[in-house]
Amino acid sequence: MSSVRHLMYSRWLFHCSTSPSVNTSVCWHGRQKRLFSTTKRRMTIMPAWVIDKYGGNDVLRFTKNASFPVITYPNEVIIKVNAAGLNPIDVGMRGGYGASSLSMKRDPLNLKQNGMEFPLILGRDLSGVIMECGLDVKYFTERDEVWAAIPPWKQGSLAEFVVLSANEISRKPKLLSHREAAAIPYVAATSWSALVNTGGLSKDNCAKKRILILGGSGGVGTFAIQMLKAWGAHVTVTCSQNAERFVRDLGADHVVDYTSGPVEKPLRELEKFDLILDNVGGETERWALTLLKPWSGAKYVTLVTPFLQNTDLLGIADGMMQTAATVATKALKHLVKGVHYRWGFFAPSGPALDEISEMVDAGQIRAVVEETFSFSQVPHAFEKMEKGHARGKTVVQMSEEDDYS
Repeated sequence: MSSVRHLMYSRWLFHCSTSPSVNTSVCWHGRQKRLFSTTKRRMTIMPAWVIDKYGGNDVLRFTKNASFPVITYPNEVIIKVNAAGLNPIDVGMRGGYGASSLSMKRDPLNLKQNGMEFPLILGRDLSGVIMECGLDVKYFTERDEVWAAIPPWKQGSLAEFVVLSANEISRKPKLLSHREAAAIPYVAATSWSALVNTGGLSKDNCAKKRILILGGSGGVGTFAIQMLKAWGAHVTVTCSQNAERFVRDLGADHVVDYTSGPVEKPLRELEKFDLILDNVGGETERWALTLLKPWSGAKYVTLVTPFLQNTDLLGIADGMMQTAATVATKALKHLVKGVHYRWGFFAPSGPALDEISEMVDAGQIRAVVEETFSFSQVPHAFEKMEKGHARGKTVVQMSEEDDYS
């Protein structure tokens, strides 16, 4: 019996021994017999790191009694997590960033009380193994090794198991271990959404285009450099001096040190760009759009937007109105100057990860893991994330034996 089935069988036996009212059925899958519970409420639990309120690192709590995920829709799968990746959004969500918008996404009809998202499990990246598939899942089967970027409104990957839609997952690249694979999905999906969906780039039109990445040594930047270089673009990156060799090794053609003085000055001396990906925000909008080629379809795409902040401060309705007014005003202001102003957002996409998986296995993209923590060290991983100045991704590995690929 496989390890996954053995785990489920053990959980079932434990449940039966503690609950005399359980009805059971028998299902044949291949040559193996599987027993499962038909009770309305599954009394199974799992270990996880959760938060019960928003706050600092002290709100992180380890529990062995987190609710085991349940397949609710026929296109869902349950995945055993082998490794999880952390992102800046996890630190933000721990403190309550985006709580209003994410609560609306979880409960659009506002049927639940405030705080019903707790206990909340963080973690947006995962690499693991499918344990169970819904009835409508055709492309995947049990024991498939997969990776995924988990939407912020769903329970995260800092747990033994997660449940996701089959549309949100992809087969893990064969060349990567689970630890390496967990470093890619969220930044890959974010980069793909910003550069492809919003920026209009693709492997067919990217050759010889000049791209500027503001803040190129973090997770999104390190992935975007590799993807754009694989597609033939000329890539300029801003980063600190001690990260220059790092981003050049990833393929950056030109590097500008933002610690040596106002970064806009050396950038203005360069040939203008076809697209700018802004991971920095703030004052960069004041001068960055002047670096684009006017009247040529050039785009500025920023990943630093006030959308979630507006809804947190003003509420859903007023926050969305304020956001719409802001983006419309900025887009019109720059459109009359011949350049396009856009906001980029993360979007979960299994098909996008399929294409990225092919690029990884072709040797065009590699995982950039800065530091790995064990499951018991999750608070330390968050502390590391809060320090900033990342050189790649922070990964949490559930156990050494899990990384068997």
